[in-house]
Amino acid sequence: MEEKVKILAFIGIGALLGSAATLAISKLLSDPLPINNQCVGKVYTSEAVKSNGLPGSKCNGLATPNPLTDEVVSEQLTRNIQFFGLEAQQKVTASYVVVIGLGGVGSHAASMLLRSGVGRLLLVDFDQVSVSSLNRHAVATREDVGTSKALCLKKHFQSIFPECHIDAKVILYDSSSEEEILSGHPDFVLDCIDNIDTKVALLAACVRRGLKVLSATGAGARADPTRIRVADLRESTNDPLSRAVRHRLRKDHGIDGGIPVVFSLEKPKAKLLPFKGPSGEEENPSDYQIVPGFRVRIIPVLGTIPAIFGQVMASYVATQLAGLQVHMEPVVNFDMDHYEILHQRLIEHEELLYGTSMQVEVDVEEVVYIAKELWHGRSARDLSIKDVGRAMWRSVNELMLVRWDKTKSASVSNLILLRFKEADEHESRSLEDIKEEEPDFFVRVTTVLKRAELEFGF
Repeated sequence: MEEKVKILAFIGIGALLGSAATLAISKLLSDPLPINNQCVGKVYTSEAVKSNGLPGSKCNGLATPNPLTDEVVSEQLTRNIQFFGLEAQQKVTASYVVVIGLGGVGSHAASMLLRSGVGRLLLVDFDQVSVSSLNRHAVATREDVGTSKALCLKKHFQSIFPECHIDAKVILYDSSSEEEILSGHPDFVLDCIDNIDTKVALLAACVRRGLKVLSATGAGARADPTRIRVADLRESTNDPLSRAVRHRLRKDHGIDGGIPVVFSLEKPKAKLLPFKGPSGEEENPSDYQIVPGFRVRIIPVLGTIPAIFGQVMASYVATQLAGLQVHMEPVVNFDMDHYEILHQRLIEHEELLYGTSMQVEVDVEEVVYIAKELWHGRSARDLSIKDVGRAMWRSVNELMLVRWDKTKSASVSNLILLRFKEADEHESRSLEDIKEEEPDFFVRVTTVLKRAELEFGF
């Protein structure tokens, strides 16, 4: 009996302490604190909370200077205030964040930014919620199927944090919509797009405009949450999407890194499924594209991984907005020396043969992809297909990268791995000769290079 009394007493004391903490925070918040210089003097009103009209100020975040003075808002964000501190949480609440792409990754990122108290959100996506979206979408229900993802999120978000100023645009990001989407001086832009062309265009625009941006890479076909990292785009590995984006940014826009990305060190566990048309036969996916350049084929997705990607993005952005320094675990690449040798050998070969290395369009990380993923660390003439291992490092001294088609630049989709003697012979022949004399070899190589072309979005 005495034990029960003690337990009840402890519970009562805990409840009193919790109530006291809440009252203390409410009292601290009773005097309006300006979010920024432009917001000084504006008055928060409970009517604005009820109507979500957000009149008055033109601050990046909430249209009211200090929504944390509201008792319900302050209670809802109590844990954030306790974690960041009041002034830091004010910065978060004053912030304006744009989220582009509202699927498995973007919906979770936007949801947690909302729950973290971000004062203004712009949600952008041209697509609709489908039944198959429900395994990974943050808030969508079966009733939302067929509605736009942007409006779906806005509807649910207004019941979670009605004080947030939420704009939803059912629109495709491209050069014509850039100004509409990126104007207004957002504090952060989240790129959650899975299309290479659109992703590259958005990231280049953010760099040009001087906007902070965080990009999500491929979350599909993966299962290991412990291998998710945040690093510079230059450091991402084992990810075909970030590899292709990095290549295109450097080639088309002269951007070589400087963009933080969320990616997985895990090699994808599955590939795009074959596309089948209405007849049930495998057909050309491009014939069914509603929007040119957007993927029609399906990649298998374990719903938890894009959700975690989105949570990581929200955590990164929220801490950045609050000014909290978080040191990410560094990405370590082993055995890079071997690939650097191949890259340097390619440059020297190009200079010797063509007098310049200006047409070398690959960096060391792309050499990793070519040598490891395309040619398995062996000569293109070696028919034994094995994983890269010690055999490659033993044979690296006799391997080099050369152009398949001498009339085209040394790109990801035009480089093959050969032994020195094989490379010399290859340089003395034309593709027409190879096609005529070695048709099987010609087909095998062109098939591999076509794979690179597709993976890099050429």
